[in-house]
Amino acid sequence: MPIRTVGMYLSRWGFTPQKPVKKAREQKPEAIKQWLKEDYPRIAGQAKKEKAEILWGDETGIQNEANHTRGYSPQRIKPVLRIPSKKERISMISAINNEGKVRFMIYRESMTSSRLIGFMTRLIKDAGRKVCLILDNLKAHHSKAVAEWLEKKKDNIAVFYLPTYSPELNPDEYLNNDLKHKTESFMRTLVKRPHHVKKYFKHKAVAYAA
Repeated sequence: MPIRTVGMYLSRWGFTPQKPVKKAREQKPEAIKQWLKEDYPRIAGQAKKEKAEILWGDETGIQNEANHTRGYSPQRIKPVLRIPSKKERISMISAINNEGKVRFMIYRESMTSSRLIGFMTRLIKDAGRKVCLILDNLKAHHSKAVAEWLEKKKDNIAVFYLPTYSPELNPDEYLNNDLKHKTESFMRTLVKRPHHVKKYFKHKAVAYAA
């Protein structure tokens, strides 16, 4: 069958060419179903009972290279993107809630237990109430030092973990997508724009958190 005919049939059936959503092969659909139906509702109920706030946290790396790969130029003349020859990289951990709150910390090396503890210390100091922090399964998040610190601060903070290989369930992941094209100035602006942060919770995969 000619490829044009295949495209015609697909179009009739309502199919359109789209950029695919990337999901890890290791992702477990049953774990995601449990998270949405059981785990998160339980966390939300606990937070309501304890008058705590729920925050979603995540880390990301930022490079000085542009992430855009397309640009406008006259036909058959390739556009030129001038970038620094020396690559620079910093990292950031942030936390947001569905009311538009943003908290973040910039650092230059890898995420460690002590850095995570430092960030969580800032969160509970700023919150003024108990924090329920939802994270992914980065090794540093599960360290012995973090567990011991959380036990000492259990009246101030509780940490919960998303299903493995499921970044699309984290609203903070959509903030990171925005950040890929910007710098710290973007984060400082975002702190003052809760309405923009709320939009991250409108993505279909994280609507449960809204």
